Amino acid sequence: MSKIIERVNAFCSRLGMEVPIMLAPMAGVPAPGLSVAVANAGGFGACGVLFMKPDEIAAWVETVRAGSNGLFQLNTWIPGPAPERNRDHEARIRDFLGKWGPAVPPDAGDAAPPSFEQQCQAMLEARPPTVSSIFGLFSSSFVRQLKQQNILWLATISTVAEARAAEAAGADIIVVQGAEAGGHWGSFVADNAEREQVGLFALLPAVVDAVSLPAVAAGGIADGRGIAAALMLGASAVEIGTGFLRCPEAEIHPAWAAALAEAMPEDTCVTRAFSGRAGRSLLTDYVRAAMAPDAPRPAPNPVQRGLTAAMRRQAQEEGDVQRMQAWAGQSARLARADPAGDVVHSLWQEAHPLLRGV
Repeated sequence: MSKIIERVNAFCSRLGMEVPIMLAPMAGVPAPGLSVAVANAGGFGACGVLFMKPDEIAAWVETVRAGSNGLFQLNTWIPGPAPERNRDHEARIRDFLGKWGPAVPPDAGDAAPPSFEQQCQAMLEARPPTVSSIFGLFSSSFVRQLKQQNILWLATISTVAEARAAEAAGADIIVVQGAEAGGHWGSFVADNAEREQVGLFALLPAVVDAVSLPAVAAGGIADGRGIAAALMLGASAVEIGTGFLRCPEAEIHPAWAAALAEAMPEDTCVTRAFSGRAGRSLLTDYVRAAMAPDAPRPAPNPVQRGLTAAMRRQAQEEGDVQRMQAWAGQSARLARADPAGDVVHSLWQEAHPLLRGV
């Protein structure tokens, strides 16, 4: 048996998986049925709890446990500093957004996600197998509580320096997020996100060489070739988000799913236009307009998210992908419109033969 397969098997055994395929946590796609399907196919489910209150987290966990083997992670954002507000500039953003959707109320930018502290307590009470972080590191006190309950901590990083910091802070597993990934880019410092974009296949071996923890590769992986390449570069498993979005269990809008199928790598871009934090999206009409030189620069998160809420909601109701928050990784066109369990099986059937004898 090759060293790669030995490494993968050891990691899967530790987490209870049959195949080294994990669903990426996507805050805008909670879809418990997707996690149930991935877990039951031998992989690992996930939920991004950023917008969920404690009772919603508990309900999601109960649903997934009732329908599966209970293999999943709960993920949330590490809060950053309070955003600096500029009401005059926000007014210019509201005027701009009013051309793309309903009029934006003056207090729209005041919206904020649920309490981080309450979410952390809810995750502890749920006792998932793993909890994961993005945009920073959990406090030492929370890490101690995780370890007391034998909950593994997956720390998402986007640079070698962040990987070293995560290892020093007590992380159990490093999720290496390459710049190809759809959705929000995980830089610990929001202002560094665009400057520090590193591709997965440059970042992954550098992280594997720098830390001793198992690495999970994330970003731009959506077929067996990508899985095999990541494992050969030192990953013990992969995390896939966009690659599962066209599955029926993801329950995303059909217009978004159809657009993913047609997207070439260059049809995506990194933008702050939806939330105020850098994320990879389809290059839609709204994104192009928001990135134009004469457009007002986005407000910081979560202000920008609040300001764009009415437009995003209307776009969903009208099925207009040109105004939707349509996150997409660079390998979006490889996503398959098949049941998620079938996708898991197919991906590993494609990847495993490529690793034989390596």
